[in-house]
Amino acid sequence: MNREAAEDCVEKAVSYLSEGKIEKAEKLLAKSLTLHPTKRAEELLEKIKCGAYTKRASSGNLSDDGLRQRPTASGSSTAKADSGSEADYTPEQLDAVKRIKKCKDYYEVLAVTKEATDTDIKKAYKKLALQLHPDKNKAPGSAEAFKAIGNAVAILTDAEKRKSYDLYGSEEQRPASTRRTRAQYEYAYSRGFETEFTAEELFNMFFGGNIPNSHVYMRQRRFHRAEHQQQYRESQSGYAAFINLLPIILLIALSMMSSMFISDPIYSLTPSQKFSVARKTNQLKIPYYVKENFHSEYQGSVGRLEASVEEEYLNNLKHSCYRERNYKETMLMKARNFGDRDLYYKAQHINTPSCDKLHSLHNN
Repeated sequence: MNREAAEDCVEKAVSYLSEGKIEKAEKLLAKSLTLHPTKRAEELLEKIKCGAYTKRASSGNLSDDGLRQRPTASGSSTAKADSGSEADYTPEQLDAVKRIKKCKDYYEVLAVTKEATDTDIKKAYKKLALQLHPDKNKAPGSAEAFKAIGNAVAILTDAEKRKSYDLYGSEEQRPASTRRTRAQYEYAYSRGFETEFTAEELFNMFFGGNIPNSHVYMRQRRFHRAEHQQQYRESQSGYAAFINLLPIILLIALSMMSSMFISDPIYSLTPSQKFSVARKTNQLKIPYYVKENFHSEYQGSVGRLEASVEEEYLNNLKHSCYRERNYKETMLMKARNFGDRDLYYKAQHINTPSCDKLHSLHNN
């Protein structure tokens, strides 16, 4: 961050030099050196101290950094200071930087079309990178232009990022109401879609370097963070499944607990290993069976108990009697429909023991 701030100070200082504001430029260059020393800032500051930059409006063309332009022997012009020493850049290098500053999107930065392949984009980047690298191109704004082509190749060679950038759209494709002026838009394309690598790191990767260790570490951290998030989501999904099953688990637990608290009945109408002691009710003489510890366990009224025995017994007889009569009537109806005398005779003599027993108990 100090390096970028230092470069910004240098760019502003160059702008002040072109306007003849020498004192402001000198302060910014000094500030740049305190943030991050660079060769360019040192050279410019040294030239100011030597009197290479002065407030002037004399004849001659001025370059962007306030240097006087003078034709060379070859016919082209190179920037020269008042002291007669040549500047560190050519007009062609300066024009290349200015072209980048006028671009409105990454495709224009690399001078490729939207249909360009990855190979086309990388080839265009290599050509521009060699032309705009700050170690070779000392023209004002070269560092920012170098960043712009780095961002451009990083975004346009990544399928997902390129798709997102295409959906975002360039400035010319936006409605007129939201479109900015060129002055407002300069370098905005390089700030909306930043890459995780610096321009220098991208340059090294394209020209035989390796990915910096710091970025490998960052990628490992992102991988482990994504893995941790995946594990967290899985644990959360397991927890959600448990919450969904919780009502069922509670119902099962309650049913088991209720069965534990329900006591055994006092009697049974049929004998079993548990109910092995036979007894008869006092009124209707209905047989029923109790446990061996009946006299010590049961503390209630025996009369009410036997009334319950007789009521249950009579209800069972009534249900059995209904089934027997229903079956007999069905067989009689079937014999009549078929005109079968033998079947009719058999149906008349079908026994209904439950009805008979119920009838005898009522008579008693």
